[in-house]
Amino acid sequence: MESIVSFAIALLVAPLFPGVINKVKAFVAGKQGPPLLMKYYTLVKLFRKGSVYSTSSSYIFKMGPTVSFAASIMVLLFIPMAGTGAVFSFYGDVIVLFYIMGIGRFFTIAAALDTASPFEGMGAAREAFFSTLAEATIFTVLIIFFRLNGSLSFADYFYGAQAISLAGPGGALLILVIVAMFMVLLTENSRVPVDDPQTHLELTMIHEVMILDHSGPDLALIELAAFYKLFFYCTFITHLLLPSSLAGGLENGLLFYCVLTVMYIAVGITESTMARFKMNLVPKYILTSFTLVFFAAILTMGFVQ
Repeated sequence: MESIVSFAIALLVAPLFPGVINKVKAFVAGKQGPPLLMKYYTLVKLFRKGSVYSTSSSYIFKMGPTVSFAASIMVLLFIPMAGTGAVFSFYGDVIVLFYIMGIGRFFTIAAALDTASPFEGMGAAREAFFSTLAEATIFTVLIIFFRLNGSLSFADYFYGAQAISLAGPGGALLILVIVAMFMVLLTENSRVPVDDPQTHLELTMIHEVMILDHSGPDLALIELAAFYKLFFYCTFITHLLLPSSLAGGLENGLLFYCVLTVMYIAVGITESTMARFKMNLVPKYILTSFTLVFFAAILTMGFVQ
């Protein structure tokens, strides 16, 4: 029951944290910024509207938002949060879940291509290419976790006495993993310096250009999927910084969300102090994260016998 409650809380608060990012960016710029609950207002407004469909699009265009939203929900079901175990868990779920996220991305890309828009096709090509590069980092991280923990389950990685964290065996190696996963977080969620979610120039957009033709509830589902995906990656890194065994009950939950908030603040600071890379530099940026975890994987040979 605690896991279900924690999962429900995560679904409710996930749209709040992007507001934290906007507040941080506004603070750095010396502005007041939008309200902290702005994302909730936007979602309500979108759900109250109707969706508009082009005559050139098919059922694939309508499936994209739904599948993307469902995939992001499923991922959160399998990761422990706030000191509680995962709602569901099985051996090998880490591999399955990242491919479920890939399915969500595939249908988003397919929906963009279904519009026959050259701009959306350009964004879809970039999304597919950059996410493919990021997969190398993600699966190398899973290899490292398997060597440290001997399991292939998020529940075993992030919950219990043997949770992987900086305080555990091989914690020094996790510094490289944390830095690399933060780079992947910015890549997979189309944040600066890979993409700028605030831009309105089609030639420079990646994620935003793929959803130009979506409207109403469809756009709301895409926004929610993006919030949950960002929440997942921030939770992933939070567990590495804060093992669940440090506290128990309510204290652990509060500590978890405090560190999680720090992760979103770090994203806001990054977007406030860095400019978006040129497109030809983005692959080098992503492969840098792979280099870090590859080096960490080599070092695990000395820590794990």
